[in-house]
Amino acid sequence: MPMGIETTRSARTRSGAEGPTCARLSRVSDRLSLPEDPRWFQIVFLGTLLTVGLLRMGFMITPWQIAGVFAAGLLTQLVFLSAYKLEGVGLKSAIITCLGLSFLLRSDTLWVHPLAAALAMASKFVLRARGKHLWNPANFGVVVSLLLTGHAWVSPAQWGHDLLFAAWFVILGATVVWRAARSDVSWAFLACYLGLCLLRVTYLGQRTAVFWHQFENGSLLLFTFFMISDPRTIPDSRLGRFLLAAAVALFVFTRQYEFFRTNGLFYALFALSPASPFVDRWLAGAKHFWTKADGAQHEAIVSGGIS
Repeated sequence: MPMGIETTRSARTRSGAEGPTCARLSRVSDRLSLPEDPRWFQIVFLGTLLTVGLLRMGFMITPWQIAGVFAAGLLTQLVFLSAYKLEGVGLKSAIITCLGLSFLLRSDTLWVHPLAAALAMASKFVLRARGKHLWNPANFGVVVSLLLTGHAWVSPAQWGHDLLFAAWFVILGATVVWRAARSDVSWAFLACYLGLCLLRVTYLGQRTAVFWHQFENGSLLLFTFFMISDPRTIPDSRLGRFLLAAAVALFVFTRQYEFFRTNGLFYALFALSPASPFVDRWLAGAKHFWTKADGAQHEAIVSGGIS
């Protein structure tokens, strides 16, 4: 789930085109004694960046708002786990979602953040199709807050103009999605979107600095490596993921440069990710599981309506 990414060791270790890749990841993890579940890396990475952002970048979010996000998000997760009698699922995905909302969402009230967290976590249990969440939880929480509350916004300017910070974000974010075996969709989206931006800059005869400015947008990098790469909301097949990445990139580019509207990243994924279950019917692919043990639990979880 991360932002709500729930990723994984894959069933492709047994069969399928991507099996060898996931098998290699497993062997590397075993040799280095790394945690098997990639979500631990996401939690450490996002937690570290949030701390740096609060101390160095002056993120405009109060301790009370962060506390509200985590209290509401974790409580909602626990309520649904109890209601569905799900054991061994845990809180890792909820923590990642809460970290993502703390990064992205800003408000002038204390109630918007808890509401966004509660709706985000509830969405992954309630709004589902063919064993998938229709929306990444953090994406759902952000967009619903923007549309309905009148007291929410996303502030990409909070990241400043630190290219070194952006470079580290790209490097570490790429490491996380590599561990999650979902780096293809992140790189495909980034290549499509930045390719369109480069064509625009070239066509208009603008300075190259205009293009490099894209990397100073922390929301873009967070979206790329921790939201669009959520395997519970994107197609199982590689071709399907490439198609989704290209469609999202075109949506974002058009909204920003043709209609001059903000927050295209989040609205694009919100509009297009519900198509993933239907893409899976057209382009089938093997499902991913968070760890080897999760594969054995999958059937029981699906029978309870959640996966």
